[in-house]
Amino acid sequence: MILPKVRDPRFVTVRRGGTLTDADHRLLALWAADCAEHVLGLFESARPEDPRPRRAIEHARAWVRGEVRMMEARAAGGHAMGAARDLRGAARHAAYAAGQAAVVAHVAAHELGAAAYAIKAARAAVPAHESTAAGRLECRWQRDRLPEAVRDLVLDDQRLRNDICWSVFGC
Repeated sequence: MILPKVRDPRFVTVRRGGTLTDADHRLLALWAADCAEHVLGLFESARPEDPRPRRAIEHARAWVRGEVRMMEARAAGGHAMGAARDLRGAARHAAYAAGQAAVVAHVAAHELGAAAYAIKAARAAVPAHESTAAGRLECRWQRDRLPEAVRDLVLDDQRLRNDICWSVFGC
């Protein structure tokens, strides 16, 4: 569970009654794609022949550029999450991160899902005694790449949803 029961209007676009601008929605999608791509190798090393997570990240960026419609990006995200289903550990989390990044086009609040799954992937990729440090390092890497225009929004979202995102944002 990564989405709150009540939608935060800051992650709903203006045309749907929220306060999120299209420009900020695109920034969230790009940041989510960056988070997912950072750990994508963990999936690709396990399943080099499966292009679905990489395609999902590409679709997220293509949506930002106006090259694909929201429904295409959302479908690509679903396919990436399908690639995760029979896996475990870092590869599974990395595929879910890619899927979450692509569905930001549909629901902006999935930006935190991409980040959280990427942190889980980084943690799962190392021995258990290094997991916490790896997660903090990944979290800091993500925060360093937050676009200034959405930085406060994302950091507040991390604070509010940390509990439902496996408490991974304590960096």
